[in-house]
Amino acid sequence: MNKKKIKFYWRLYWIRILVTAGLGLLGISLIFFIVKGIRAWNEAESYLRQSQLAMIPLQLYLQIVMALIFGFVYTFLMYWLYFKHGAQSFTQASKKSISGEELGVHWNDVIGMDEAKQEALEVVKLITDRAELQRIGGKILRGILMLGPPGCGKTYLAKAIATETKLPFISMSGSEFVEMFVGVGAGRIRNLFKRARNLAELEGGCIIFIDEIDAVGAQRAADAGFGGQTETNTTLNQLLVEMDGLKEKDVNIVIVGATNMPEYFLDAALLRPGRFDRKIHVDKPNLEDRQKLFAYYLNKVKYNPDDVKIDRLAKVTVGQSPADIANIVRESALIAVRNKRQSIVMKDIDDARERLYLGLRRRIKLTAKEKMQTAYHEAGHAIVTYLLAPSKDVFKITIIPRGHTGGVTWVPEREDIFIEDQNLLLSEIKIALGSYAAEKMKFGYTTAGVSGDFGNALYTAHMMVYQVGMGKSGLLGNFQQLSLLKRLGFTSEISENTKALLDKDVQDILQTCLKEVSDLLKKEETLLDRLAQELLAKEELNYDEIEAIFKEFGKARPT
Repeated sequence: MNKKKIKFYWRLYWIRILVTAGLGLLGISLIFFIVKGIRAWNEAESYLRQSQLAMIPLQLYLQIVMALIFGFVYTFLMYWLYFKHGAQSFTQASKKSISGEELGVHWNDVIGMDEAKQEALEVVKLITDRAELQRIGGKILRGILMLGPPGCGKTYLAKAIATETKLPFISMSGSEFVEMFVGVGAGRIRNLFKRARNLAELEGGCIIFIDEIDAVGAQRAADAGFGGQTETNTTLNQLLVEMDGLKEKDVNIVIVGATNMPEYFLDAALLRPGRFDRKIHVDKPNLEDRQKLFAYYLNKVKYNPDDVKIDRLAKVTVGQSPADIANIVRESALIAVRNKRQSIVMKDIDDARERLYLGLRRRIKLTAKEKMQTAYHEAGHAIVTYLLAPSKDVFKITIIPRGHTGGVTWVPEREDIFIEDQNLLLSEIKIALGSYAAEKMKFGYTTAGVSGDFGNALYTAHMMVYQVGMGKSGLLGNFQQLSLLKRLGFTSEISENTKALLDKDVQDILQTCLKEVSDLLKKEETLLDRLAQELLAKEELNYDEIEAIFKEFGKARPT
């Protein structure tokens, strides 16, 4: 151990070292008295002399032992009450640091995010080549912010950065800094960075990973009078100071933050250069990335390469995250074992996808009336999707209860879509309203099953009008963001007249889509009856069976 480490450990643990040394000296003295008492016992000539000489060190030894016991008990209780369960414990961050090498997540293990990996690789080089960077007058990175949907590998990428740099890694969640007492979060931030500075001085650097950083980094606002916002503001202020404050020395500490929230949700002071210098967007994988992901996860299990087609799997899992793909492979392995197969086949993966997307089959027995209502409900979805939504496939229809629904129509995307235009958004609304229109036309009334479909349709129409200016009135602006800013303490608000116009635009979109869907189903009533009767007979229809019914009526997918 070099002099630098000895100096570091002395500064960090000097109290423990002194206490241990004192206990050692005390133990040596005890041994000395015991040996002296035994020698007196052996050399004495009379019983009285022997007993007197023997009792002196024994009594002294017992007194010292009792003092040690009481001292230890008192110290332990004070430490337990004050530090572990007292006020001081609130500000202690309980997370332990992990060596980057112990994480064992290398670049080859990070699949499906080539652009993010490229940016992260530059970050690794800047961290490891700190001396070269300082030689030309540059400064080290302060922080990296990872943005993207859940399950896309933000935490995994942070672990890979720590592994490649071989630096200590401290992981915490943003919610761990938030408590009911004002000042606790700021204390935990100070404690965290104090430990990180010690590790950085010892090991040459340290990486702090704060997951869900929006819990501590949301925009500051005025307190409503209950102290909650004050605690959040105080915690964020302390984080800002630690990231870019007046410190005694500049150490190699890099903060990696991850969030699923939009960037504008975070405080502007946190996002400025000098704090989070790099922003890495981790998105869902494209077709090529999904092929790599399936190949990576399937190589960890036994599968039949002659039956399992990785290119087909990549095409039918549009919009799936890396976590979804890993879950599909895990679930297919369980199904293969349940079916007593030695390796995974394509049917196991298809069953796993159905189970994860549609839910487990329930043992509920629907009445004949409920089955008919469900059949027309799902047939309405399928016909509207097939004839009015060319970007989607009608992959499967079932009227077997799954999850919380009585039936499901599975309509995945046919290809990756990164920008949704007005036609795509309208097609989403039409698909959702297909069930309502079919039930209304066939029975003259609807069921409570349209509740979820109405929710999806209303959400899409509301987003079109309130966020992207697609309303009939021509009102422009992101009114949804304006409402969010008002909740954060800003004074901007939407007038009642504007709200009325926006709500009218939402209803106009819904009514227009409903009319188009109703006209289509009236025109294709024979097809609707045929599809519903087939569902009643078989309960489930697969892709090929659905295609055959539409071709029977001379229907083709629109381009």
